[in-house]
Amino acid sequence: MWQGKTKAITFSFDDGVEQDIRLIEMFDRYGLKGTFNLNSGSFGMQITLTVKGVEVPHHRFAADKIRAIYQNHEVAAHTLTHPGLYDLSDEELIRETEEDRKNLEKLCGRDVVGMAYPFGDCDDRIARVLRAHTGVQYARTVRDNGAFHRQKDLLQFDPTVHATDFDRIEELWQAFCRLPKEQEAIFYIWGHSYEFDAVGWQPMEDFCREIAGRDDIFYGTNAQVLLGQ
Repeated sequence: MWQGKTKAITFSFDDGVEQDIRLIEMFDRYGLKGTFNLNSGSFGMQITLTVKGVEVPHHRFAADKIRAIYQNHEVAAHTLTHPGLYDLSDEELIRETEEDRKNLEKLCGRDVVGMAYPFGDCDDRIARVLRAHTGVQYARTVRDNGAFHRQKDLLQFDPTVHATDFDRIEELWQAFCRLPKEQEAIFYIWGHSYEFDAVGWQPMEDFCREIAGRDDIFYGTNAQVLLGQ
């Protein structure tokens, strides 16, 4: 349970891009909490991506901006350079993860215990290496499961739904609300804030407004919800 509540909602967004500012303002406005997964080896990089046929900026923050921007939310690792993890040796995997995690700890002045896998790359070997040789205590895949149950393996944690799947999110939210009061449940939403530039921000704003302010729900970061921190 979370502060006496049996239901929790948490968000996770990757890459550390400028659109995070708008998303954080939205979260703060509605009393929501998120976790932001950053690649410390890519700070300051500026490119353009095509998302659903729309060109959107993918501009990463400079390192000296990180602490202030994410001060009210959790910062987690996303590896130094966002490589495909399946092709890395154990040693390369440890370096990509631990150097990123430690860099972020120095920048933010607080512990970094979580991670989101680049491209969602994860298998038993990767999880085993992280568990044995890094300070990562939980790590998120991109394998949406449409479910709310607690999961045993926090190093292969599957999210509920992607943040731009708006119809599915609403359907799941209604199901989440119908769960028995005594049933512990986690609603976990993930994505990239730059995607809202392509599909529109209003549905996310509407969803945040809809779920906010419930006295039966705990709104927390990934670490608060998954680890009780």
